[in-house]
Amino acid sequence: MIVQTNEKKPSVTEYFGCNVFNETIMRERLPKNIYKALRNTRELGVALDTDVAEVIANAMKDWAVEKGATHYTHWFHPMTGITAEKHDSFIAPTTDGRIIMEFSGKELIKGEPDASSFPSGGLRATFEARGYTAWDPTSNVFVRDTTLYIPTAFCSYSGEALDKKTPLLRSMEVINEQAMRILRLFGDTTATRVITTVGAEQEYFLVDKAVYDKREDLIFAGRTLFGAKAPKGQEMDDHYFGSLKDRVSEYMKELDCELWKLGILSKTRHNEAAPAQHELAPIYTTANIAADQNQLIMDVMKKLARKHGLVCLLHEKPFAGVNGSGKHNNWALVTNDGQNLLEPGKSPSSNFRFLTFLCAIIKGVDEYADLLRISVASAGNDHRLGAAEAPPAIVSIFLGDELQKIVEALESGKLIKSNKKKEFVIGVEALPNFPKDTTDRNRTSPFAFTGNKFEFRSLGSADSISCSNVMLNTIVAYELCQFADRLEKADDFTKELNKLLAETLKKHKRVIFNGNNYSEEWVKEAEKRGLKNYPTTVDCLPHYADDKNIEMFEKFKIFTKSEVQSRYEILIENYSKLIKIEALTMIDMAKKEILPAGIEFTKTLCDTISSKKEIGLSGGAEEKLASRLSYLTDKLFEEIETLEEKTNKASAISDSLKLAEFCRDEIIPSMNEMRLSADEMETIVPEKLWPFPTYGELLFGVQ
Repeated sequence: MIVQTNEKKPSVTEYFGCNVFNETIMRERLPKNIYKALRNTRELGVALDTDVAEVIANAMKDWAVEKGATHYTHWFHPMTGITAEKHDSFIAPTTDGRIIMEFSGKELIKGEPDASSFPSGGLRATFEARGYTAWDPTSNVFVRDTTLYIPTAFCSYSGEALDKKTPLLRSMEVINEQAMRILRLFGDTTATRVITTVGAEQEYFLVDKAVYDKREDLIFAGRTLFGAKAPKGQEMDDHYFGSLKDRVSEYMKELDCELWKLGILSKTRHNEAAPAQHELAPIYTTANIAADQNQLIMDVMKKLARKHGLVCLLHEKPFAGVNGSGKHNNWALVTNDGQNLLEPGKSPSSNFRFLTFLCAIIKGVDEYADLLRISVASAGNDHRLGAAEAPPAIVSIFLGDELQKIVEALESGKLIKSNKKKEFVIGVEALPNFPKDTTDRNRTSPFAFTGNKFEFRSLGSADSISCSNVMLNTIVAYELCQFADRLEKADDFTKELNKLLAETLKKHKRVIFNGNNYSEEWVKEAEKRGLKNYPTTVDCLPHYADDKNIEMFEKFKIFTKSEVQSRYEILIENYSKLIKIEALTMIDMAKKEILPAGIEFTKTLCDTISSKKEIGLSGGAEEKLASRLSYLTDKLFEEIETLEEKTNKASAISDSLKLAEFCRDEIIPSMNEMRLSADEMETIVPEKLWPFPTYGELLFGVQ
């Protein structure tokens, strides 16, 4: 019997942000003076008074308890690449043996988690455990499960940044200051703040959990270290934007719902190019909030997948032979009164303002391409970059044909007479009618102008977006500062501006490339232009602490020299640790699973050959298979011994850079050789004897 109900489900507009202590909740629950003080803190950076924090903390606690929360946590982004949280309950004992729920302003503003086990890159000794978390009031607190989450920054006892949020907040302040100097030079007296906004598109794979659980490499390394290509991959391009499979569709529906409850503007969902690959894209928001939300998105994705009997893979290259997963960082500059500074505009004055910001970006990307490459550097992302599925390791800018013509005219310094005004201007008269989409998108470009923003396409899917946006904000702020220093001293602003922009483009136009970044011709052309090519993480990371980079970071107090060095140490050590984990996993799988399967089938073949010969038959097919399989098992065994020897040798290397170079030059090639042998064995050994699920099962197993 079917029971019908007229119960109406709440609409998205009714439950959106229901688990967030957002502006609406603040206005409802905070006294006007307290709400105003908090707004000043969020928008102007004014410090919160202790009494104000006490009222806010109490209101947050009451709201969270009504939502079922029993605990709170200072949620932060340590240098592990994921988020961290320590949960404390609201309960406090009373004299009669009962409890009350309380939460103070002091507890809201500051926490003290044990910092000893988080990577610091040598910023502190192992025995120095004290670390502090500080509430970031610019990012909303929220409730998940039974806990109130408070976004925080994380620093050491002596004040060094141990996280990814602190430098991001610093960089946002710096670019605000320098962009405002430029706006004032152009006569803008209304805007009071410039904000970096980001929309981070997120790619990911979904595989069946029962299949995943049988793959040691997926469990330990997040990617398949072995696996022969399936008969079908993405050759037919039939998965891209294809009809969603039922299980995937149900997962995506619930994912959107959970994200909307957390106030995350999940906008787009679709199948990506590779089988089992998908994408989620949110609407842009401020860089700080976007970074928090992207970490939440990845966490919710992984946890919710398990509920649906799936596993969400965020590794940059979980499967060989099909596209890996990236994260597209759409970056723009907007004012607090709604002006997009990367919008070309409809008048000559706004055109020149746009071109000033554009030239600063071009100059910054050219001079600090190494930092942008470093911001996306990881062992996993090395598999993607330049692999005809992601931009190459050479950082360049795509502008499109129309904007390219305007830039060339600007560089030439040719003067043309305006039809609207009796004055001479740089040859950009067409710019007022500059349409938003003047050319086709270039998906091969690392850093592409897309109408009113730049899309940095090189990030790996598991990356935090914080580091890339720290680099972008700081680089552009540094160039804007130089521009402002020069223009503020000029007797004739317009003449000096024209000269500055033309000089900038002549010197830095080499970084502009509108063609196919995947082509070998571009690699050769980029070398001729003097552009740097850092194919691997080990190639680029040592440049983190180059003098020019330290000078820029210290000028704006983004990082101290020791903070830069610490980040380098963490990244270079993580690279080697990950490669070693992968190597040990391969050895384990090869010795305990692949070799026994090969030997077992070889024995079966040899038994069949003997049986045939006993009755006078030829064992031709079996002999050929047994011979090839015997060769491969012997070869695989030798490769296992070689890889074991190299991993043992690696353990004796104490210098972090030399160890990373050894991993790149010795261990990875040995891993690749071992995989070739094992993957060929997979094509010979019957499926019933093969010890773990194949690519076909992994990529096409979710229906």
